[in-house]
Amino acid sequence: MSLIVNLVGWAGAAAMLYGYAMVSASRMTGDGMPYQLINLFGSIALLINTAYHAAWPSTILNVVWGVIGVAAIARMTSARSRKKAVNVP
Repeated sequence: MSLIVNLVGWAGAAAMLYGYAMVSASRMTGDGMPYQLINLFGSIALLINTAYHAAWPSTILNVVWGVIGVAAIARMTSARSRKKAVNVP
């Protein structure tokens, strides 16, 4: 089980670093859905890893990071729905 949790943690760290690198290189926008989804995946994966290892400060950080990601995705989804509703003939 420890191996799986560690692999999940490494995948989360890689995802977050990938998202940050893409935004820093201007290959992805920081306010777009792909970036938010990458960050949400990364925070959940790291949350699993840090909780398993009882690294509570990092666990709480990743809970907050995940909540921010969910809120951003919900806001974007809501804005898209409103835009579609306005454009319906």
